[in-house]
Amino acid sequence: MTQTQTPPQIDKPWLIRTYAGHSTAQASNALYRGNLAKGQTGLSVAFDLPTQTGYDSDHVLARGEVGKVGVPVCHLGDMRTLFDQIPLEQMNTSMTINATAPWLLSLYIAVAEEQGADISKLQGTVQNDLIKEYLSRGTYICPPKPSLKMIGDVAEYCYKHIPKWNPMNVCSYHLQEAGATPEQELAYALATAIAVLDELKPRVPAEDFPTLAGRISFFVNAGIRFVTEMCKMRAFVDLWDEILAERYGIEDAKYRRFRYGVQVNSLGLTEQQPENNVYRILIEMLAVTLSKNARARAVQLPAWNEALGLPRPWDQQWSMRMQQIMAYETDLLEYDDLFDENPAVERKVAQLKEGARAELATLDGMGGAIDAIDYMKARLVESNALRVHKVERGETVVVGVNRWTETEPSPLLGEDGGIMVVDPAVEADQVARLDAWRAERDGDAVARALADLRQAAREGRNVMPASIAAAKAGATTGEWAAEMRAAFGEYRGPTGVSKSMSNQTEGLEDIREAVDAVSDKLGRRLKFLIGKPGLDGHSNGAEQIAFRARDCGMEIDYEGIRLTPEEIVNAAADGNIHVVGLSILSGSHLPLVEDTLSRMKAAGLGHIPLIVGGIIPEEDAKRLRATGVARVYTPKDFVLNSIMMDIVHLADPEAVAAE
Repeated sequence: MTQTQTPPQIDKPWLIRTYAGHSTAQASNALYRGNLAKGQTGLSVAFDLPTQTGYDSDHVLARGEVGKVGVPVCHLGDMRTLFDQIPLEQMNTSMTINATAPWLLSLYIAVAEEQGADISKLQGTVQNDLIKEYLSRGTYICPPKPSLKMIGDVAEYCYKHIPKWNPMNVCSYHLQEAGATPEQELAYALATAIAVLDELKPRVPAEDFPTLAGRISFFVNAGIRFVTEMCKMRAFVDLWDEILAERYGIEDAKYRRFRYGVQVNSLGLTEQQPENNVYRILIEMLAVTLSKNARARAVQLPAWNEALGLPRPWDQQWSMRMQQIMAYETDLLEYDDLFDENPAVERKVAQLKEGARAELATLDGMGGAIDAIDYMKARLVESNALRVHKVERGETVVVGVNRWTETEPSPLLGEDGGIMVVDPAVEADQVARLDAWRAERDGDAVARALADLRQAAREGRNVMPASIAAAKAGATTGEWAAEMRAAFGEYRGPTGVSKSMSNQTEGLEDIREAVDAVSDKLGRRLKFLIGKPGLDGHSNGAEQIAFRARDCGMEIDYEGIRLTPEEIVNAAADGNIHVVGLSILSGSHLPLVEDTLSRMKAAGLGHIPLIVGGIIPEEDAKRLRATGVARVYTPKDFVLNSIMMDIVHLADPEAVAAE
């Protein structure tokens, strides 16, 4: 007789998501419905930079940014269109939104109610992590303490009204993108969670606090060193359990589970030989899926071509199919944890926990994450500088970048350059719809709702009820954020450059001599201004350029993110600048650079060389050079010392005269 075998117990797959949003709410809605039809099991909404930073699409700072890195949502009508024919009560929606999280969640709730949904059944997440915005991404609005209060407002409201919703996603993803070591990523994320839990604890009865703590989730990064990354996730599980048990006295283990979603690393995606990114993405996914006891609950993968520009629907489908093959074709979900009692894994996990605990102790000694923002920012800039230096020297091998650079042309790039380009007419169309919305709404009702919101903010009440009322009345994103700015003030984050300490001296001698020589010719120290026009908060590149230029002996003028072209040109005039550099990674380089150039010429600064860095397709680079840009740099230009020598050459009056 043949013995009947018991079929293996198969775990439920993680939520399969793609991070998406572009152009308009209507276009993004079509993309979402298409992805859901292809097997996506959860939505992950990307908002454009004006929406993230609290500006309407017609604000001066929104110029060139509308619909570029996400979908513009200015009001209830946009949110209604975004989720048209998508039943929110049945959906699990992740919204990558931080400073405007109370507002976007309010719009989402209003649309759900219009659909007839029971909002107590809504499931999903708002990222709602402002501390990482100060450290890495830059889409903050208000100062840290009132921002922490608003994080608490969202969590308290969700606890009472939307119990299945994750009111905060502690986001260590961008910390790694900013150069964090695994130990720093662990410590800074956990310190952020501690700050939030300390804010929340007095808001609810003691017996309810474990439930509220159990709703805090995490959003992490997984890099190419997948064994270390897998061990990092196991360390996260252990440390979170330890903090909730020992610091907060939570006894029930079900409230101490480390719940996280993930997008794997985008920092390591390369413009050179971009087809190699497919392998990188797959390998990085292993770190968060192989280990059952530290497996992600939701996974979204970047597309192979994100170092080039905006992925097309087919590119996103390819990344989604990667997840589906792993979940449904392999036998991964049939087994217990593959790494339990593995001595190498246990040693690495212990090492990471020890380093993270030491860094957490340092932060505690400073008063916690809120009071240690300047310290953490400086450490991240230092860590990123070391990472960049190792790639430059070849100590860290990046295939196709600093080794094995010979390649065949990629057939994947095609005639469109392998990316999707947002139609420039999108911005004008969005502004026209915004104007129509304002004209058609009840202005008196909006004014009353905003007055109630203003009063709630100034009295220290929870802003969520008044925000939902303002959303239903027809208020806009910019109007909501203006009330928050008026009540709590506006924040200017640290750059991390002035307080960072460089360990690099090797390889800079020739550049320092060249800087000294040109400074002598100029009659004063070579002065380099770095500006970030528009709303792009990805400041890592600008910080590393500033960091290296300072080490090379230049005088640096870098005031951080979110400047208008007018402000940059005024700074160039006031500071007697020799070279101006702009950093733009949001895809808005053409209008912002052209505006800056025209303003420089009008101010009599047309003789000052302008250089530009960002994710810039070659056709755009040709146009920029034709309009007068001296140099254009993209991620393939990873040798910073070469850029430094270019700056010296451009500032050299004799070299310029010879040309």
